[in-house]
Amino acid sequence: MTYQAEGCLRVGQEAPDFTATAVVDQEFKTIKLSDYRGKYVVLFFYPLDFTFVCPTEITAFSDRHSEFKEINTEILGVSVDSEFSHLAWIQSDRKAGGVGDLEYPLVSDIKKEISSAYNVLDPDAGVALRGLYIIDKDGIIQHATVNNLSFGRNVDETLRVLQAVQYVQSHPDEVCPAGWKPGEKTMNPDPIKSKEFFAAV
Repeated sequence: MTYQAEGCLRVGQEAPDFTATAVVDQEFKTIKLSDYRGKYVVLFFYPLDFTFVCPTEITAFSDRHSEFKEINTEILGVSVDSEFSHLAWIQSDRKAGGVGDLEYPLVSDIKKEISSAYNVLDPDAGVALRGLYIIDKDGIIQHATVNNLSFGRNVDETLRVLQAVQYVQSHPDEVCPAGWKPGEKTMNPDPIKSKEFFAAV
């Protein structure tokens, strides 16, 4: 399969599909992004196994996996490492720089086709930047963010944005203000009705 990014990948576009080998429960399995239709997907890229910032992100997402699963969401981690490197990293203890058993798949992008399709490949470094995409159950990208290599992402913020995406998709007449969390006030995107929100805050 070939992967082709048509210009800049944008929110609102269909997420590029891929078929790749992943490590799932310490086994090699072939997965397709399109197999997750009907679920939300948090797809995140990281530079390399056996590095420094990466294990903090990977274990943080694994430790919170149940919170994502409860709201019909799967997590997929992707790097340009082989599945053999992924397996060795998973089989390494966290106290020794490994990640231990994970609650979600680590995908091998050794040909760098997936990271290229998502426009996160740093060609000079030969690795993926810290790209993160929230893909809805119809396969459409609803959120995208890319960090440089030196600093990690926030699981709480990813979960918050995911919850906001799900809320507005199930409440099409409402929008979520800055920093919105479940249970807080939303607003109606109307010049008159929106004043109710502003008056209340």
